[in-house]
Amino acid sequence: MKFHLTQSNGKQLITGYSEEWVAINNKKYFDNLIVTPDEVLENWEVKDFDSLQIQSFQSLQIIKPELVLLGTGSIHRFIHPRIISALTASNIPVECMKTNAACRTYNILMAEGRLVAAALILKD
Repeated sequence: MKFHLTQSNGKQLITGYSEEWVAINNKKYFDNLIVTPDEVLENWEVKDFDSLQIQSFQSLQIIKPELVLLGTGSIHRFIHPRIISALTASNIPVECMKTNAACRTYNILMAEGRLVAAALILKD
């Protein structure tokens, strides 16, 4: 099997992650954030998974990604449909997964040229 190194080509590529941080184009971030191929939205006003509200996803409605990957921290959790109802009504699906899986999936979809957004919770 042949492996290829994913290149960012000016896009926001997740280059590393742990339970405490995520690196985007080799810059480490220690707070919850949203990343799209074109931008990093730092200081996402989400304390942890339990603090997610409808308002937590308003910036994603403006961006209108094809898909939102919600990284739920080190534990795989599912969000209540009521919280993402505005995204669902706009035909923007939300997939919940552990944050490390969301990072890997984001890179694959971003490399395919998809307009994907990863909303990453780093602190449980």
